[in-house]
Amino acid sequence: QRARSQFAQAVADLAARPQSIDTLRSAGVVCLLRPLLLDVVPSVRQTTALALGRLADYDVELAEAVVKAGILPQLICSLPEENRYYKKAAAFVLRAIAKHSPQLAQAIVQCGALEMLVICLEDFDPGVKEGASWALGYIARHNPELSQAVVDAGAVPLLVLCIQEPEIALKRIAASTLSDISKHSPELAHTVVDAGAIAYLAQMIPNPDAKLKRQVLSALSQIAKHSVDLAELVVEAEIFPVVLTCLKDSDEYVKKNGATLIREIAKHTPELSQLIVNSGGVAAVIDCIGSCRGTVRLPGIMTLGYVAAHSENLSMAVIVSKGIPPLCVCLIEEHEDHIKAAAAWALGQIGRHSTEHARHVAVANVLPTLLDIFVDARSSEDLKTKATLKNILQKCTYLPALEPLLHEAPPSIMKHIIGQFSKVLPHDSKARRLFVTTGGLKKVQEIKAEPGSLLQEYINTINNCYPEEIVR
Repeated sequence: QRARSQFAQAVADLAARPQSIDTLRSAGVVCLLRPLLLDVVPSVRQTTALALGRLADYDVELAEAVVKAGILPQLICSLPEENRYYKKAAAFVLRAIAKHSPQLAQAIVQCGALEMLVICLEDFDPGVKEGASWALGYIARHNPELSQAVVDAGAVPLLVLCIQEPEIALKRIAASTLSDISKHSPELAHTVVDAGAIAYLAQMIPNPDAKLKRQVLSALSQIAKHSVDLAELVVEAEIFPVVLTCLKDSDEYVKKNGATLIREIAKHTPELSQLIVNSGGVAAVIDCIGSCRGTVRLPGIMTLGYVAAHSENLSMAVIVSKGIPPLCVCLIEEHEDHIKAAAAWALGQIGRHSTEHARHVAVANVLPTLLDIFVDARSSEDLKTKATLKNILQKCTYLPALEPLLHEAPPSIMKHIIGQFSKVLPHDSKARRLFVTTGGLKKVQEIKAEPGSLLQEYINTINNCYPEEIVR
């Protein structure tokens, strides 16, 4: 008995050290541990389970070896009668296997582990509930089918009870698992909502624990993202204005997840965006973008774009709250193409409604920056698409901002710029004078356009504004 106990303990200790793993693997340790799972001594069984968990956690090969050795049915056959230490260790093994791939998670489902894990969610010991909740989350996160299997096993109502328990660690894991279940589809999110999760999650937004806040905000985002109905249910839980405090949090992930939740609500309808504006949400998001760097900015940038896209008034609300300068800063400061692309897209949404909206964007001197990004060979295709300036140029009649572009714009953009000049110059004598003195008219004469093309028509319209000798 002592030898068996020492062997299991030694393997568990070695399995915690990455440098020992290959030696254990080549010794065929999984098959040596298997009979010890059915040992008569409880402490041997739980130490063996711990060792197997550590091995399976290390890499996908060992996790597959544990499954192939037929260990799972043995591990869970006596689970309800075992003590809490064994239950925790068994849940750890299941989680360690499930995390690697949907196929391994499916193997766990097939051996009947879900029912056992759900029984563990009702255990008296919070550590057992936590282990079970964690394993269920690792199974549910892979795909809708696995998530549905977790729901069908009856896990959701018990997870909602877990987020009401006093232990912070259990609250965190249960909220994270609800998030993993909700993310795949509106139907799965509705299952979580129907179990009454939103009210309890919303109550925890002001909690001082940063890790809990991250999970709570993530779960609410995953629910709100699917449909207008679900977003409205989240809003009805009175998350505004309290969620705006998260945008000032010292924890970067709390900031990011808070901004993501606001983005998922803003994208659906003008009414939901208006509600965000009315609660001071746009100003809070703008401050948040200004106070952080990198991917933390991304959901905030997207939020401004979604709000502005809905209507002229909402776009003007973003302008009035001084939303354009921080977006311009993102274009200059950020190195990641996808963040720049989001900022370019958001500026396009703000500027596309009317000449007034476009003028605000143009006055911020952002057009040359967008043009530089567009002509830069290193910019990704997505970034070039977002930085085409087309949305803004189609409405922009603010010529002082357009004129510098005449000298460096490629042909695809030149057409839009010349088009705007051809609209404004016939009706504005002051603009006509400036256009000559700044060299704009001279530049237009240098442009080679196909005879009969739209660009040639624009050029003719501009030339017709002036006496022939000036054009010559």
